[in-house]
Amino acid sequence: MLDNVPLVCSGLSFMAKILIIEDDPDLCNKVRDWLTRERHSVETVNNGGEGLGRLRFYKYELVILDWNLPDLTGLEICKEYRSCGGRTPILMLTGKGEVKDKTSGLDAGADDYLTKPFHFEELSSRIKALLRRPAGLVDEVIKVGNLTLEPASGCVQNAGAPVALLPKEFALLQFLMRHPNQIFSADALLERIWSSDSDSSANTVRTYMYTLRKKICPRGTAQIIQTVHGVGYKLEVSDGADKELQEVGAGQ
Repeated sequence: MLDNVPLVCSGLSFMAKILIIEDDPDLCNKVRDWLTRERHSVETVNNGGEGLGRLRFYKYELVILDWNLPDLTGLEICKEYRSCGGRTPILMLTGKGEVKDKTSGLDAGADDYLTKPFHFEELSSRIKALLRRPAGLVDEVIKVGNLTLEPASGCVQNAGAPVALLPKEFALLQFLMRHPNQIFSADALLERIWSSDSDSSANTVRTYMYTLRKKICPRGTAQIIQTVHGVGYKLEVSDGADKELQEVGAGQ
């Protein structure tokens, strides 16, 4: 299982939580498998109504949306989601290739458009570009104190020494480093990091948090991930130079 394989600058890091809304089971499964191999957390649904329901109740970093669905069309889902304030990037998949069709999709709220059939390498490139737009999710280096995390390569270092993390540990650390000094309950972390249809529970979060802490802050060193009893967890960053938070371009 991929969740049991440590990431040590492997180039295969957890990247984003993605929802695929596609009624062709063969294509849906192939896209899901491809993106899972790229360390994305992927959920799939095969009709527009269920897809719109997921978007209303769960948070995603990206939506891959088929134009032609058996109930609601991709255009209708886009319009409804955007009208309710939804801001997650949407990549529309369709067999329609006319300029007027692409314009209709973009006008409805899609961020990009990929015509079937397509190469998976192009799909990956489009996804990286979309994830990069709102928050630079792909190419920056995140540094908090002695910890350095590179989302694109999967590298984590503590005071220059590499730290081998499992994918979910990496995802937890990445999320907390992006939101320093903010408290998140176990349920909130489940919603952000795990698939909404997973069997994981608050105990799962506690287990991963325990192993993550042991790896990034061994016994005898100051613990940067704090438990706020009865509330949740936070990555504590002081204003001092020893707890500096910065995000810089990976190529700098």
